[in-house]
Amino acid sequence: MTAVPALGRVAVIGPHILDVLGRPVETIPPGQGSVRLTEIRASAAGTAAGTAVDLAKLGASVLTFGAVGADLLGDIVLAAMGAHGVDTTGVIRTTAAQTSATILPIRSNGERPALHVPGATRLLTRADLDLSRLAGCAAVLLGGPDALAGLTANDLAAVVGAAHASGALVAVDVLHPAPDLARLAGVLARTDWFCPNYDQLLALTGRSDVDRAVVDVLALGTGGVAVTLGADGCLVTDDPGQLVHVPAVAADVVDTTGCGDAFTAGFLAGLLLGCGPVDAAWLGVACGALVATGLGSDAGLTDLGQAVEQVRVANDAVAGRIEVCCHRVAEGKLLV
Repeated sequence: MTAVPALGRVAVIGPHILDVLGRPVETIPPGQGSVRLTEIRASAAGTAAGTAVDLAKLGASVLTFGAVGADLLGDIVLAAMGAHGVDTTGVIRTTAAQTSATILPIRSNGERPALHVPGATRLLTRADLDLSRLAGCAAVLLGGPDALAGLTANDLAAVVGAAHASGALVAVDVLHPAPDLARLAGVLARTDWFCPNYDQLLALTGRSDVDRAVVDVLALGTGGVAVTLGADGCLVTDDPGQLVHVPAVAADVVDTTGCGDAFTAGFLAGLLLGCGPVDAAWLGVACGALVATGLGSDAGLTDLGQAVEQVRVANDAVAGRIEVCCHRVAEGKLLV
């Protein structure tokens, strides 16, 4: 790539979590025993904070909204995001709960059991969101609305409505393994892209078949669905009859934390560049693969050029098409 374009302004709303990760952890020692690890890291994570950092790395100007505690953990989350240029002025600090946090003992095969404190995420309210700040955004990501207990279903729908009114592309991700369809139906009815993982999609719809689950979501009014499949890549469609499989990009897996968030960031970046959904999904799986090569949701991925090169290794034709989009945006020939 000879030109790396700015992706425009993107707003992200949702959970801001501090992840503390260690590897490799095969067993928890009994009593007061100890085990020496190779690496321990902390990172800003979650379907808002983690994706915001990845979007910033890919070239977006990111504004994020959420809630963290008035504690050291919150300081670390905000500092980690700020180090990547993310505007965190939309994040409130509260003394009513600690910052949402997770301890992740990472196994040698990359698996990641989790010990989690829900914390301040659930305390974000409609009054905390200045939706006028969505004006001028190219995209708005509502990350993990299922975890935002302080926002009603009507509040969530209002956020999506305000984003659309500003002319933004709207995407939704979810955090919990079994999101509630009744809570999210109004949001999904006005969403351009829904980006769950396979298990979340089936749990949301009550289906055992992904094709029928996708049809159900599209029938709500959602513009398109991109479903991550872990090591099998993703499925993407904006047409019930055209569900396309995009394979995973090979990676030396260290830790799978944050791979789904990285996919969402890469997928949105591709759409903002003017790529079609399938090429954007290729960029998403490349970002997910890169994040898997390091410890934590902020590892592995450095910038858009690196992600496109990762696509090139797997599919040169797709990488070429993404580069064409990059050049058009860099030269001001594509208005997002």
